[in-house]
Amino acid sequence: MGKALLTEERMRRKLQFFLMNPIEKWHAKRRFPFKFIVQVIKIILVTLQLCLYAFSSYNHVNYTWDNRITFSHLFLRNWDVTREVNAYPPSVGPLAIYKITDFYKTLDYAYSGYMKLDEAIGSYSYANEDNTATAMMLCVSQYKQGVIYGFNESYIFNSEIVERCLNITRFETGLTLDSRNFLDRNDLNISFNSLVQAQLMFSLKTVNFKAASRITAPSCYKFDITITLNNADHDGQMLVDLDAAAIRLKCKGDTTYITDDEISSILRSLLNYTVSVVCLVSLVLCSRTVWRAQQLKRITVIFFLHHFDKKLTYADKRKFLNFWYLMIIVNDILIILGSAIKERIERQEFVSDQWNICSLFLGVGNMLVWFGILRYLGFFQTYNIVILTLQKAAPQVARFLLCATLIYAGFTFCGWLILGPYHLKFRTLSSTSECLFSLINGDDMFATFSIMSNKSDLLWWFSRIYLYSFISLYIYVILNLFISVITDTFETIKLYYNEGFPKTELEKFIGVTNVEELSGGLYRTSSTDSLGGLIKDLCCCYGKLQRTYSTLNQRNSSATLAQNGSD
Repeated sequence: MGKALLTEERMRRKLQFFLMNPIEKWHAKRRFPFKFIVQVIKIILVTLQLCLYAFSSYNHVNYTWDNRITFSHLFLRNWDVTREVNAYPPSVGPLAIYKITDFYKTLDYAYSGYMKLDEAIGSYSYANEDNTATAMMLCVSQYKQGVIYGFNESYIFNSEIVERCLNITRFETGLTLDSRNFLDRNDLNISFNSLVQAQLMFSLKTVNFKAASRITAPSCYKFDITITLNNADHDGQMLVDLDAAAIRLKCKGDTTYITDDEISSILRSLLNYTVSVVCLVSLVLCSRTVWRAQQLKRITVIFFLHHFDKKLTYADKRKFLNFWYLMIIVNDILIILGSAIKERIERQEFVSDQWNICSLFLGVGNMLVWFGILRYLGFFQTYNIVILTLQKAAPQVARFLLCATLIYAGFTFCGWLILGPYHLKFRTLSSTSECLFSLINGDDMFATFSIMSNKSDLLWWFSRIYLYSFISLYIYVILNLFISVITDTFETIKLYYNEGFPKTELEKFIGVTNVEELSGGLYRTSSTDSLGGLIKDLCCCYGKLQRTYSTLNQRNSSATLAQNGSD
């Protein structure tokens, strides 16, 4: 038995040391807290990286949005400034056309604006290297057959969609476009009964001076502009929309910049690489700790089975899986990926816009890094009460939310189906859910009641019963029950602090570690817990690691017992 498993005393010491917090481990072995220092350095560097990237991302998104507004004024007929401000309820309806002549005028207006690009205040250029206008591409999607005979309620219809594209060049049309004649000359007859959508596509280039500074050079962009005329609903209203996809280019040609941007590039790259290295070290350390904890769990299960003929409970086994370390591993991976994408964006190595993906990785990773601070606050009783309350209440909260979600889903589908055609907030399933969630928090209640259409008296009365029932049920019943679940758990945790926490079989075996044992050198024996053991653990095979945990070192064990006896 001595060769197969650790002795009982040796096992107890290992488990005691494993369950210590970093402060207690410092007193026990006087070892430098590498993981803690790495986390402190990481949170500083990651936050600095996030702040710098957030500033660049804001400038990029704001710049592309402002250019989209500019393109709407230059290329969209009847565009109005009131459409540029997001208001609720919307002050104007969607931009749309209702006549056939307006369809052709919209195409002609966009082409004319494209040909008169030199009249724009913005410094826009054509996509060709010699600054000549590239061909605009018009793509028309129609049903293969779509003829409507409304006078006798009949039709001819084939649902297959056929798409045809044409290039509109300056050499063929000149400075102005007569789109009706142009389409006729190219044998593209548009039947508005079968038209699904038409897209007019072209590209522009420009340079952004706003982001330039003493250490940052201007940025070059290409905008792929698409004007969509959407007739998919076939309701007599053809929606008009403009989208501008921004692609960051690497500036070239006759580029003169008085203050070179090499300093900025070097500093940004240095920060990205430093963050990646620190996160990689953190990832390796935490992964090593989680892996070794699982090895210790396996040995502990065998030990209890052989020495006490008992199986570890699920609660005891769960003590060997530290979810804080798992969260750190996840945020390390996200930040490393985000830093790699950020470096490529800054080097203009991406041909498409990857700002949102990079923001997602860095933002979620930084959020989890800050959440990790709660682990260290948990060493203090005042803050640990909050953490333990959330941890203990989690299963009850999950069951409660499951029941509440089922009721919520019923209200959501019911409101979307019945009130959707008559109420602005219930038009889609997503907006219905958002409206109901806002009502739970007491937001915009009167507006929700008053916006309801009066087209149907029956549905008007139903909307009142529906809204009153939902608000009463969730605000006065479910929400208060949810609060009571958290409150009861909080009172239980406070009682545990006064009268003691219930102990599991593993905690009874480990016992209590006093201050004299921590500072008396009892735990300062050779162990694989040091940073130097990291290389050994990574390079050695599984069998050697198993022997590291399971083989009894007679000399160290004797020294440990002697030290214990002297204490």
